[in-house]
Amino acid sequence: MSPSSRVLRRCVAVTAATLAAVTVTAAPASAAQPSGTTDVRLITFNDFHGNLEPPTGSSGRVTLPDGSTVNAGGAAYLATHVKQLESEVRNSVLLSAGDNVGASPVASALFHDEPTVEFLNEMGVRASVVGNHEFDEGYRELQRMQFGGCHPTDGCQFRDDYPGADFPFLGSNVYFDNGAPALLPFTVEFSGGQPIGVIGATLKDLPTVVSAEAIKGLEFGDEVEAINRTSGWLDRLGIKAQVVLLHQGDETRGGGPDSCTVKPGPAGQIAQRVSASVDAIFTGHSHQQYNCSIADPAGNPRPVIQGLSFGRLLSVVDLKIDKKTRDVVRSATVAHNHLVTRDVTPDPAVVKLVDEAVTKAAPIANQRIGSITGDLKAAGAPSGESTLGDVIADAQLEATAANGAQIAITNPGGIRADLNYASSTAGEGDGVVTYGEAFTVQPFGNIMQTITLTGANLKNVLEQQWTASSTRILQISSTLHYTYSASAPIGSKVQNITVGGVPVDPAATYRVSVNNFLAGGGDGFTEFTKGTDLAGGPVDLDALIAYFGAHSPIAPPAADRITVVA
Repeated sequence: MSPSSRVLRRCVAVTAATLAAVTVTAAPASAAQPSGTTDVRLITFNDFHGNLEPPTGSSGRVTLPDGSTVNAGGAAYLATHVKQLESEVRNSVLLSAGDNVGASPVASALFHDEPTVEFLNEMGVRASVVGNHEFDEGYRELQRMQFGGCHPTDGCQFRDDYPGADFPFLGSNVYFDNGAPALLPFTVEFSGGQPIGVIGATLKDLPTVVSAEAIKGLEFGDEVEAINRTSGWLDRLGIKAQVVLLHQGDETRGGGPDSCTVKPGPAGQIAQRVSASVDAIFTGHSHQQYNCSIADPAGNPRPVIQGLSFGRLLSVVDLKIDKKTRDVVRSATVAHNHLVTRDVTPDPAVVKLVDEAVTKAAPIANQRIGSITGDLKAAGAPSGESTLGDVIADAQLEATAANGAQIAITNPGGIRADLNYASSTAGEGDGVVTYGEAFTVQPFGNIMQTITLTGANLKNVLEQQWTASSTRILQISSTLHYTYSASAPIGSKVQNITVGGVPVDPAATYRVSVNNFLAGGGDGFTEFTKGTDLAGGPVDLDALIAYFGAHSPIAPPAADRITVVA
């Protein structure tokens, strides 16, 4: 049986089961209809990315409304907070807005994220939309993550078998190239005797952030069209309470977990057009914190919410469902983002699971990938250029050569640690670089993308390194050189830009490789969003590992790409 036939049969089965359940639980027409409301709590997280251990650095902090921060996240703490929230409302449903796996730390990633799915099963997740990272290893691997079985190449390395996810992966806008659905579009959860339709939709632009090979044979449709079509099915089935898990999000201008300082973006635009039958929209993908109320097409407000990433926040929406109409009393809905603090007792079962993953990962994490002749530091020279940044940028340029890349540029915030000559953990002597050490340097799993910029765009990118409040010096490949004046006004600091030793022509075009964070304008580098002709590339860590494999031992480069003048 073909994959499309299997999914179609699952869709029919889910629809039939839903119709049967709704019919059985519906009161006869002659019977007295119940009165009052049922309280149901929906608890959702997004972009967990396999962060079983508490995330570190800025990735492990939440910014509060006053600008202060608090440490947050970690699977064992997340599980405890979920249980606390569930204990407050008898009828609770735990959901995910996607990117549960992929771009994960080593304790999960080394086992194809099987420990993370085991963790989600342990917590009792009931449904998840697919994010872009669920497709990192392709559709067949996504199906294996859903239904279980050992990895076709690596086998079962975490445990003797892998049973799969206890919850469905949803994607109403994911199709095979023949138009058939590739994933379930919805599921129905019964809580407090009330049916709740859960619709999943991922970003229609997913092909721009995943390698073409990984999604070969798949198509990704318009989010609004798919959600509204699925919502219509649920309406016809008598499912009046409906929520959306949307793996797409907006950026913010700051604020705390429940602020709504959102810049105009795709999630807000989608929310304005999604059927008025939908009562709440949980978003993801952008790793932001916000709690907004956006009017539906009928003019009624509904929550549109996101909870950062890595398990630092839980997005909570409390619904009151009318027992007679089975619809949500929209005016009574309350939403908030809940902090996953580390001042609670970690869940013992999850602690045991995480310890198992960390222990089993250790031998693999200690494998040698190459060597260095001296320290590669993340901290920059007076110019801001760093030896480790130089190596990473050169690795990214080499990894995207097939895209015609002439330059590679990476963000300093993505370099999380040094590579020290005397820090070998593999017991093979000084200078050895292990997989785990490289993973610590680049843990985010950002995807490389090559774009076309004009020379004028390139200068503007470099000028954006300085703002009134901060300076962020980008790390650049050996093909790019420039000078900047420390005393010149912001916007006019950069001069003498060359690519391959040739002065940059403002009107000429250049192929520039950056990670997807920068390509989306991250860290304020909005000029990158003007890039055209985007081509995907490997994960940044894979590029670094390949570079070590080809060029070891690597010597610290001379910091001569960026020159500072008075």
